[in-house]
Amino acid sequence: MSNTGLIIEERSRDIGDFLVGRLIPFRQKRMVGPFIFIDHMGPTELGPHQYMDVDQHPHIGLSTLTYLMEGEIRHQDGIGTDQVITPGAVNWMVAGKGVTHTERTPQALRDKGKSFTMHGYQIWVALPKDLEDLAPSFHHFEPSELPKWEEQGARFQLIAGTGYGHTSPVPVHSDLFMVDVVTTQDFNLNIKDHLKGEIGITVVTGGVWACGQEINAGNMLVSKTNDACEIKVKAGSHLLLFGGKAFPEERHIYWNFVSHSKEKIEHAKSAWEEKSFPMMENDDTYVSLPK
Repeated sequence: MSNTGLIIEERSRDIGDFLVGRLIPFRQKRMVGPFIFIDHMGPTELGPHQYMDVDQHPHIGLSTLTYLMEGEIRHQDGIGTDQVITPGAVNWMVAGKGVTHTERTPQALRDKGKSFTMHGYQIWVALPKDLEDLAPSFHHFEPSELPKWEEQGARFQLIAGTGYGHTSPVPVHSDLFMVDVVTTQDFNLNIKDHLKGEIGITVVTGGVWACGQEINAGNMLVSKTNDACEIKVKAGSHLLLFGGKAFPEERHIYWNFVSHSKEKIEHAKSAWEEKSFPMMENDDTYVSLPK
């Protein structure tokens, strides 16, 4: 998805073992492991007079991860992909040296003429410095292809990376993890020794208790150490755990471009404005570079 404006929570706060804010980047924490941007879509109602239509826009230096709870999105890109994603599946696009794509409500949903709920996350994972110029690629995985397991009071699905002794088939390029957790009763979530690296926790619905404080839906916790304290999760909650090993170099971000090199970002900006960036063959829409 096109990043038209970063969401930065100025009221982010320190509660002891964690920083708490709304999504990333927020003021006190610009990245969590290789994760550099998380955009929460909805939940919102779409229908006959309003659909999702994100026109052709570019990316470099990152992989995009789309994960839905409700609704559908049709992804098309400059390397010929045409894929509809549904809840629980994963779309993983490696932008590398440069790719364009669109995201729209599928025609089949439009044809029904009915309202529906759209809810999910658009996530950017920065590529390692030496892999920023990879050739673009795209991968799709159905929910049945992703590792799942249960503990008493919670259901887990490994979206990407490695965690809790499982490995996702999503072809990531760095040490990371992203885990979906749904609780059916109050649950003590033990992270230590199960997830490696920096740790973020997004509260999708419900809430958690951490360091003696209650954190409700819409917030993100970021552990100040790699070994987070145990967290108590309310019954009926939905969490996304994400993170991994941090990169040694800073990452720069401008619009949809991510790189360790400001020069590469400036080159991508010029290419997009000049329309010399590799474009889609079957779509002549164009999102202008923000000024």
